Amino acid sequence: MPRFCANLGFLFCEVEFFARFELAARNGFRAVEFPFPYDYDKDDLAARARAAGLEVALFNLHAGDWANGERGIACMPARISEFRDSVARTIEYAKTLGCTRVNCLSGIAPPRVPAEKLRETFLSNVRFAAGELGREGITLMIEPINTRTIPGFYLRNSGQALALMDEAGAANVKLQYDVFHMQIMEGDLVRTIEAHIDRIGHIQIADVPDRHEPGTGEINYPFLFAQIDRAGYRGWIGCEYAPVGRTEDGLGWLRPYCAEPAAAQSDVNHRDGGGEQ
Repeated sequence: MPRFCANLGFLFCEVEFFARFELAARNGFRAVEFPFPYDYDKDDLAARARAAGLEVALFNLHAGDWANGERGIACMPARISEFRDSVARTIEYAKTLGCTRVNCLSGIAPPRVPAEKLRETFLSNVRFAAGELGREGITLMIEPINTRTIPGFYLRNSGQALALMDEAGAANVKLQYDVFHMQIMEGDLVRTIEAHIDRIGHIQIADVPDRHEPGTGEINYPFLFAQIDRAGYRGWIGCEYAPVGRTEDGLGWLRPYCAEPAAAQSDVNHRDGGGEQ
């Protein structure tokens, strides 16, 4: 059966960030992911996940100045030192959080940089990060993103990502397959997932066209989940969608796949001193 994790950058945003862990557990999630942990103390994050009985499944490497529109720096020749300097901090957070997968966002291709230079820069950074992460048992994801949502994004389809993975030649580099982005860019979701299941390290979901919860758009998610399960995928499926209304009001789609909520375990952890730091 598919296993779903809550992306706390998108879900339960009705409450402050640390309170989202408990809400995720109470609604049946067993794991969480989030875009970036770096504004928070890593020990506080680990304590909150532990108190809620949740695994931390994924977060992103440093991606530049997000508030000012940057969406990754890994393809930028002028930012190589910044990217590489950030990897050590990512490893510190991953080890403290017990997280074995981190995602590398390529970023928006800077203007007037030749295509070959972009490719060379991205490959070099992926190889560097994979080497550093691999020594700690951490897998590196690379994620294609649609150019309607993020115009100019460098890594934009699964074929391009898989070719770069081949050239990088690192066993711990996997494809982060975001269904929302790939439905927009290429479609043929089931065949792509089936053909490359051994190279997919993480899946994320949202419906198309408006990036809301499953069942609000064009994707037949019950069919897709069954096919992902049949293909043998055993990783987490990250719920990276913007709820139409309150997060909890839109979780009806999850109930057929939902484990018993983890609230009881969370309450035990709180009694044992595992609450907010």
